[in-house]
Amino acid sequence: MDYRAYIESNPNIMLGKPVIKGTRITAELILQRLSEGATIPQLIEAYPSLKTEDIMAVLAYASDIMANETIIAVA
Repeated sequence: MDYRAYIESNPNIMLGKPVIKGTRITAELILQRLSEGATIPQLIEAYPSLKTEDIMAVLAYASDIMANETIIAVA
């Protein structure tokens, strides 16, 4: 999935944090709610402008960020 079709960063929206395009819903919020046990249907109910594809894009975005993270080993 190309998450860039769903997620944008704009310095004028939420201080540049990644958000679902056309909303002020941050990727961070979606990840936080999922980590707290929220289901996709619960998120869509709480944020009616969300679609399943938006949530899956956030997961793809998070995965890409983690895959490209630089690890600094301290001996």
